[in-house]
Amino acid sequence: MNKKSALKPVSLKSDDGKSKLSRHQKSFNSLIQLIEKRHKTLLSWEQAIPPFQQRYVNDLLPLTQKASELRMKMAYCLHHAHGKKGLSRTDRQMISEFIAHLASSVASINEDIELKAIYNKHSGSDYDKEGDAAFLGMKSMLEDVLGVDLGDDLDLGGPESFIDRATAHMDQQTARYEAERQAREERAAKRKKTPKQLAKEAAELAVAAQQQAEQEQVSQSIREVFRKLASALHPDRERDPVERERKNGLMQRANLAYQKRNLLELLKLQLELEHIDQNTVNSLSESRLKHYNIILREQLSELEHELWHVKGKFCEQFELPPFSDPKPSTLMRDLDREISGAKAAILQMEQDLLGLVDSQAVKRWLKKMHHEYQWMMDAKAEIDSNWDDCPF
Repeated sequence: MNKKSALKPVSLKSDDGKSKLSRHQKSFNSLIQLIEKRHKTLLSWEQAIPPFQQRYVNDLLPLTQKASELRMKMAYCLHHAHGKKGLSRTDRQMISEFIAHLASSVASINEDIELKAIYNKHSGSDYDKEGDAAFLGMKSMLEDVLGVDLGDDLDLGGPESFIDRATAHMDQQTARYEAERQAREERAAKRKKTPKQLAKEAAELAVAAQQQAEQEQVSQSIREVFRKLASALHPDRERDPVERERKNGLMQRANLAYQKRNLLELLKLQLELEHIDQNTVNSLSESRLKHYNIILREQLSELEHELWHVKGKFCEQFELPPFSDPKPSTLMRDLDREISGAKAAILQMEQDLLGLVDSQAVKRWLKKMHHEYQWMMDAKAEIDSNWDDCPF
């Protein structure tokens, strides 16, 4: 993507400033504005990701690792406290609930066999069997969605086996559908066609021919813009070394824009070189504008796909929810908030671990945690109630 900002803006204007623009002229201006907006957003992402990544790796990841280690220590600490005298049945039940929550959040990260055993004891369940059940649930859901049977011999411990099997079934299904489609077409071709079928095929051929001719005209339109630029920028025709170097750089930009069918960039280059002026842009014919708009829509679609890819890759790399909508302008602010939250949580866990020295301290800690937990549950219930009352 070109990051230069010196290029002149491209837009259509009425000759007298008062007349209404045509439909194609309005569409041209609208597409130009959207493309410029998407370019700015992509540039914002390119500028925002490197500093975010550096701070994420240097500041947040160490805190995440430390928090994981503290949760593990807390699980072990509570496990030892669970057997101490002076605790009621309710106290022990609450301790078991906290242990199960803590152990489940870190056992998979560290693959700690002893921690899994602690989880099993206090949860009344089996950590590995729960994982297998979750895997089978995902497998069943995917089978329902895809309409395939993935079989019962998958390696439950390896997601790669699951993905490979699902992909293979999808490929087989696609190949079967394609073979059936070809067979139907071959059978239909052998049958004598009715006048209605012949008329339909003729109409389809006519539409295809028209679309092909229009596509050729679209390609010709962008080719003409490039040829005019190439003729004006050809470095071999320039004797001044400085000007030759400048034109060589501009020619490289023009070549790249033509390869990418970037009509907007080519038009900007024409304006920059004063090869065309505003009057020339305003006098573009409706036919030429129609072809230009087709190219601009393609360009806009590619930019939107690129944006979608950048955001998706960002969410995957930094473990954000797949349907989240991060903004480049708020990345660092959100990261600062997450770092502050992680520091506060670590400090609280460190203080809690130092304080859990005897049964009375454990009981005080449980009382405090119970109040905090009850507050969260009450807040959640209020939110759910408000949501249920929402008329939309």
